Amino acid sequence: MKKIIICIIIILRAGYSMAQEQLVFPFQGGKEAMNQFFRDSLTVSPGIIQKKAVGTAVFKFTANAKGVISKIIVYYADDAILAFPVIDALKKSNHKWIIPDGEKSHDFVVPFIFNFNAPAEATDDLQKTVYNNYLNKNPIHTSDQLPLDVATLLPPVTITYDIAP
Repeated sequence: MKKIIICIIIILRAGYSMAQEQLVFPFQGGKEAMNQFFRDSLTVSPGIIQKKAVGTAVFKFTANAKGVISKIIVYYADDAILAFPVIDALKKSNHKWIIPDGEKSHDFVVPFIFNFNAPAEATDDLQKTVYNNYLNKNPIHTSDQLPLDVATLLPPVTITYDIAP
């Protein structure tokens, strides 16, 4: 009798256990559509190009059931100059986000990686500009813990820009 009860409990417990839920990619059209959208919508500022700024910027934002973005938070940026074009591009992505069923809003964390297309030959001026940018960058980072609650980490978006020769 004990064995039967234990077997029933195990079967019931297994029936109530669920594997991790498979979610649809949270951007309309999928991962490639998201990457293409940000490549097209993100305008690299002349200041970024002039400084030859490279690095990463990590953002958290909230999307509601209609895909409207609110509460954009910069979690980290190698240089503050990298944050502004990303914020503008995120604002352009309203109504493109899909949140999991049954939620009124959902948080997403997305990293952006900035780099420039290196010329075939690095000049002394280019090396000096990149080095000066490294020395003088103004990072944004948190000085305390970051509660993430229930957030979805998205794959990084790589932004590569051309520099004037």
